[in-house]
Amino acid sequence: MATTDATLTTSARGAGPWDAAVIGGGHNGLITAAYLARGGLRTLVLERRDRVGGAADTSELGPGIRVPTLAHTVGRLRPSVQRDLDLKRHGLSLMAPDVRVFAPSPDGSAVTLWDDVARTADGLRARSVGDAEGYPRFDRLVRSIGRFLDELGKAAPPDVRAPGIGDALTGLKLGRTFRSLGREDSRSILRVLPMAIADLVAEAFETDAVRAAVAWRGVRYCAVGPWSAGTAAVLLMDSAGNDGGAAGETVFARGGPGALAAALASAARAAGAEIRIGAEVTAITSKDGRVSGVVLASGEEIAATAVVSGIDPKRTLVGLVDPVALGPSLGWRAGNIRTPGVVAKVNLALKKLPVFPAAGEDGMRLLRGRIVVAPGIDAMERAFDASKYGAASASPILEATIPSLTDPLLVEGAKAGTHVMSVIAQYAPYALRDGDWSTTTADAFGDTVIRTLEDVAPGIGKLVTHRQVLTPVDLERDFGLTGGHPLHADPGLDQFYLWRPLLGHARYRIGGIAGLYLCGSGGHPGGGVTGGPGQNAAREVLGDARKHG
Repeated sequence: MATTDATLTTSARGAGPWDAAVIGGGHNGLITAAYLARGGLRTLVLERRDRVGGAADTSELGPGIRVPTLAHTVGRLRPSVQRDLDLKRHGLSLMAPDVRVFAPSPDGSAVTLWDDVARTADGLRARSVGDAEGYPRFDRLVRSIGRFLDELGKAAPPDVRAPGIGDALTGLKLGRTFRSLGREDSRSILRVLPMAIADLVAEAFETDAVRAAVAWRGVRYCAVGPWSAGTAAVLLMDSAGNDGGAAGETVFARGGPGALAAALASAARAAGAEIRIGAEVTAITSKDGRVSGVVLASGEEIAATAVVSGIDPKRTLVGLVDPVALGPSLGWRAGNIRTPGVVAKVNLALKKLPVFPAAGEDGMRLLRGRIVVAPGIDAMERAFDASKYGAASASPILEATIPSLTDPLLVEGAKAGTHVMSVIAQYAPYALRDGDWSTTTADAFGDTVIRTLEDVAPGIGKLVTHRQVLTPVDLERDFGLTGGHPLHADPGLDQFYLWRPLLGHARYRIGGIAGLYLCGSGGHPGGGVTGGPGQNAAREVLGDARKHG
């Protein structure tokens, strides 16, 4: 890729072109901007919406009622990002309930995954002795492989065309980490990454309900089912760099995900970055193979030595870069990046806390974590089958949270007893076979989600006072997510590591244009609220600046 000759010079503040223009004020864009400004680069963030945060936002659902817009937990945010940017000082307060997952079934039973492995195993014993004994082993395996994948995710993938000394050193470090897995786990990682998550959990657990509760993270946000190859890798990547283990992380930001965005914006500004909202970028300009800046919807041209895109790679390359500068081959490849959104978001305001019979008298505690409605592996696969053929599932798989149980700030202006519920609903495909997403079809799917919740929380429909249904089309329109995909690109093995987003463009320098970088979830190591792509990309931009400045 033609980027090694990029020249990034640090301009005097307020003079000349910007050292770096960051497109998009989502969490990764803000993280990148904060690191670049800390590194001495004169940095500008351009966000098309009227506030920063992107999908990590908190929005008004009704008078005095606020709800997570899309992402509802932030537990995968890298500790190093929190520490480096001193986000606590900038107002970020995190809350982690001791229950990670509560997975109720219509028959009144439930699977509960706690933050304590032994406690989870004890709870599973009444259901299956085999599951109780298998859970600690599975958790240990997930954590072991997760540590290796975390190391993989911290470094830029090697330069496949001209590997250098840095790539060799990174390889040596990864080799040491791989050897530290031990003989058994080093063999396991090579075997399990291509596996279907349904097969992996079947090796560890006997009961379908436990398998489904654990396997859900292998398909969450993705256009795949539990029997799809490579979904084991999705679960394992979700456990990289955090304390999730088999249960996964459940951590909330006080004030909702928007509080994280506010803290990141504060950190970026404190470092010297400038943030402009209502500034939609419509083109990335270049001259003689080098980026020259961006053009806004208003017609304003902004000169920049480096342009760092926090939006998805397909939109960046196909929508913003001049096709002549991009070239027909790369344009064709970029157009084929898979972004098949199958996620709808349903936000609810409830007049009081719903009753889940499976929670018994401990409902107030069990409902503080992620509530997963996934009756079994086959039920998950059937829900996926509908989306494969262009239909929204009649029995969608749900992950819900009731964040107001741990964060009363979300309903402090509402009537006493009010709660909010944030629901990720899968599978609802971006492209419907019969017609398009409209207000009518969105409302119909919202009704389907309520009926599905009624199976485990009878009467919840009568408690709803406000409802918002965001379809994949809404996610594309409102947040710029091509195809409505929350992770910017499906995280299959063909779009992982060296292949994320494209082979030869995995080192954050993208498009074959010097000075053009990618910092969003479409880059390595992938999606979710981790900050990994933003932190990694900033390191590469700063490295180029120091090398050529």
